[in-house]
Amino acid sequence: MGKAEALKDVHAAIASNKVLVYSKSSCSFCKKAKEALNQFLTPEQYTVIEIDKNPDLISVMEALLEITGNHTVPRVFINGRFLGGGDDTAKAAADGSLKKLLVDAGVLED
Repeated sequence: MGKAEALKDVHAAIASNKVLVYSKSSCSFCKKAKEALNQFLTPEQYTVIEIDKNPDLISVMEALLEITGNHTVPRVFINGRFLGGGDDTAKAAADGSLKKLLVDAGVLED
């Protein structure tokens, strides 16, 4: 898979998932982002794509770089919009903005 196909796949995943996390299974910042989401949702209520299990890891990372300005993970998207990484997601959970985003996305009741 080339970058163009990866870019298409990433855009499709963002569009088709209300809450999406691009992650690596052994990443501590990814764990931090998922723990922040788990304060409001069950793991079944959002999608996690573990890119370290993808043979096209480099193409996916290049696509994430183009979309978000950074290729690192986690990359958290809510309702089609990029929220940020692990620290951003944890901060949003702490200041109440994550809950509002999840309510606005229709995945959490107020």
